[in-house]
Amino acid sequence: MQFMVYDPNFKPEEAKPPTPEMMAEMGKFIQEAMQAGAVVATGALQPTGTRLKLSNGKFTVTDGPFIELKELLAGWAVIQARSLDEAIEWCKRFRKIVGDGESEIVQVFGPQDFESTEHASAHTA
Repeated sequence: MQFMVYDPNFKPEEAKPPTPEMMAEMGKFIQEAMQAGAVVATGALQPTGTRLKLSNGKFTVTDGPFIELKELLAGWAVIQARSLDEAIEWCKRFRKIVGDGESEIVQVFGPQDFESTEHASAHTA
């Protein structure tokens, strides 16, 4: 199972730069999580985006922002875990490093999540 994790209440204008100690601890944590296969991807979003829309055969491109991207500026991670409980445990360890705040954990679905359904229906047909 994959989960996207981010802080839904992050306020960049109130954020303090991380200390060298926090950066070192975070580096160790991320390295351990990567070696364990728990980290799939990490990143951050720019405060603006571009929207592509197809309507009646015509494309339009519009510059954003469209949603509260500032909530994700601090970053996000996609983690691999066997269950939501395991994802929660990884997030607890992360929160202990970065301090007070919230982490929202949302399951991500991809083609691999539907393969077993397709194979099962193929075998019963």
